[in-house]
Amino acid sequence: MKKTLLLIVFLFTTVAAFSQINADYNYSISVKGYSAMQMPKIFDESNSDKFTDAYFNGLMVKFNDNQINYRLGGTFYNKSKKFFNECKTCEEANGKLLDYSFKLGFEKNFNYSRVQPYFGFDVGYRYSRFRGSLENRNELRARSVSSVGEDLESTKSGILASPVLGVKFNPIPEISIFVEGNLDLFYSFEKQKTILQDISNTQMVNNDRKTEFLLNPFSVGIQIQLGSNK
Repeated sequence: MKKTLLLIVFLFTTVAAFSQINADYNYSISVKGYSAMQMPKIFDESNSDKFTDAYFNGLMVKFNDNQINYRLGGTFYNKSKKFFNECKTCEEANGKLLDYSFKLGFEKNFNYSRVQPYFGFDVGYRYSRFRGSLENRNELRARSVSSVGEDLESTKSGILASPVLGVKFNPIPEISIFVEGNLDLFYSFEKQKTILQDISNTQMVNNDRKTEFLLNPFSVGIQIQLGSNK
């Protein structure tokens, strides 16, 4: 009985001490090492629900207030992209995708143990632009329509609302390893421009407003606690 009571006291003391250590830091810096992201749809992209791998594309600063952290962060992605337009045997687009976002929000920890589940909510701004060319992949289709090549440009910009769910593991008080996922509600103004590679460079422009739900199921990174107030 005495051993059981001593063990309980020891566990409570350990949790309390660890909680106090975490509360002794004013802010944190987080870096995302890897993320699986769902990008905004481009034109009639056939596999727009496919996840994109991104490495070291996110940075965040958190200001600690007991069990609530206020978050300010952003993401950046700038790489080549190739996709099928409408279908695999229709058209293939090849170009460069630029995508970045800024978010402001909060997260709340459920506890201050070494394993800390948390939830949060962010709002912000996102910009996504694709520039490239379109090539017809179907010979029969190419004979029935103009075989002139096309240059494409699609831009989307708008507001984000993102619920967040994650968990942190604290091997030592100064460092945390986190895994989180979120769902971006993206309301954007979209501008699509198509330029035919003919003599007159004929342009076709289409403007629209869209709402997309973009799932980012998995991000893993490291968080460093700074600003000790001991």
